[in-house]
Amino acid sequence: MKDFVYLKNVVTLQLNEEKCNSCGMCVMVCPRAVFRLSEGKAHIANRDFCMECGACALNCPKMAISVKSGLGCGCATGIIEGYFNGNKSGCECSKGC
Repeated sequence: MKDFVYLKNVVTLQLNEEKCNSCGMCVMVCPRAVFRLSEGKAHIANRDFCMECGACALNCPKMAISVKSGLGCGCATGIIEGYFNGNKSGCECSKGC
């Protein structure tokens, strides 16, 4: 499931690498392995893997990460359920994804 991308190029995730202290908290709490540590800083390995749960932003001690949490995981519920159930289920948000 970590390689599942439900919507491309729409994620609100932002990382200010200058603020990053390389604690690795974002790597530890991200359920989709969006972040990686390299050369003393966190980097976004694959922005499209982000489901906008907000765990990274809530746990970043330097507030180097911002994301409009709730948008992606709320929209993706039907899509993710469809992935596991073997059918094509769309989201039920007002965007009509």
